[in-house]
Amino acid sequence: MFTGIIEETGRITAVAPSGDGVRLTVQAPLAVTDAAHGDSIAVSGVCLTVVDQGEDWFTADVMRQTLDMSTLDADAAGRRVNIERALRADARLGGHIVQGHIDGTGEVLQVRPGDRWRVLRVALPGDCADLVVDKGSIAVDGVSLTVSAVSAATAAPAWFEVSLIPETLVATTLGERAPGDHVNLETDILARHVRRLRAFTPDAADPAPSLIEGGSR
Repeated sequence: MFTGIIEETGRITAVAPSGDGVRLTVQAPLAVTDAAHGDSIAVSGVCLTVVDQGEDWFTADVMRQTLDMSTLDADAAGRRVNIERALRADARLGGHIVQGHIDGTGEVLQVRPGDRWRVLRVALPGDCADLVVDKGSIAVDGVSLTVSAVSAATAAPAWFEVSLIPETLVATTLGERAPGDHVNLETDILARHVRRLRAFTPDAADPAPSLIEGGSR
């Protein structure tokens, strides 16, 4: 479990084939200060498991499904990444509940600069459009952000916007994003649960009689 509050930016220093996946080596001095074998660390929003570590680096295996769904691909060597260690049970939840289980990637469609901030418009995968709401939460490359605008339900492609404050531009990799770049996206877990529950409800618009008439079953 994570919060989307980035602790440091690291760098992928090596990508080695490992079966049908890869093994990443990530330079992340802060993250490894108290890391142990088997710990979870989010790398640009993707939850990875530490399998080896050194003074300022750790390695993690990335399976084929993750390679297909994220920006952590075989060409990731040299890429700067956002790093967050797993949430401690006694820590403050500064962002929102982030699992590190991304829904896929979105393409940056537009970057609009302001005096001290920046607005990113990002395309949404079609199966995620109904999970993102105005003023809701979303994780972009592991960064907890508030949605500042969403496209109409009929828009193609669907998109959302986030506004980046100066701290976010400096402390994360999002300040480097440009149109055409792809970013990892994780929608709000509560929205995903609601969608799944509705799939098992024949007519979600009709409340149960016992609730509206005081009846019993």
